[in-house]
Amino acid sequence: MYCRWMGNADTLDISEIFYSLQGESSLAGKPCLFVRLAGCDLRCAWCDTPYAFSGGSSMTLAQVMEEVEKYPVKLVELTGGEPLMQENSLKLMELLLAAGRQVMLETGGHRSIARVDRRVKIIYDIKCPGSGMSERNRWMNLVLLKPEDEIKFVISSQEDYRWAVGIMERYSLAGGREIHFSPVSGRIDPRDVAAWILRDGLPVRLQLQLHRILWGSERGR
Repeated sequence: MYCRWMGNADTLDISEIFYSLQGESSLAGKPCLFVRLAGCDLRCAWCDTPYAFSGGSSMTLAQVMEEVEKYPVKLVELTGGEPLMQENSLKLMELLLAAGRQVMLETGGHRSIARVDRRVKIIYDIKCPGSGMSERNRWMNLVLLKPEDEIKFVISSQEDYRWAVGIMERYSLAGGREIHFSPVSGRIDPRDVAAWILRDGLPVRLQLQLHRILWGSERGR
């Protein structure tokens, strides 16, 4: 079934594969299988998965697919780290789609999404200044997003909030697409972000990390 991708170079560095509930996006609360790829070329100040910056275990595409098939779930998300650092993440998404899976990709937004299969639902993370990585945003990607893709701003301060509102206005991001404002746990009170959203009547969704509420920082959740 997977022979067309087999070969010495058809490997991925995998940090972990785990079955949990989707903790973010409009699909929050749904059972989901996560394939976390190792490696990231960003260093966001609030990153909650620094263990995925490097390392991981080398797996062939066939091995990853065999692992995926052990779980009774259609929804699969590629996350990281930064999945698009690895060329074979594109091949893995194609294999998952061919196997009848609903595929999501969470990306930091600093690498091109031009070659991502159009059937993949992209969760696109625009880096606010509080991350320390806002200069890495790849703005040309925004024109490639589909209506069903979703945008996330991780908010660590009122300055981040104001910046995100400005970006929404500058790039006309509102208008049908799901946009999430996600407060950084321990750095800002979610009630403050909620109050600002209500005050300004923003067409966004306050996003709390369901997995963190349920399981804290437990790895593989």
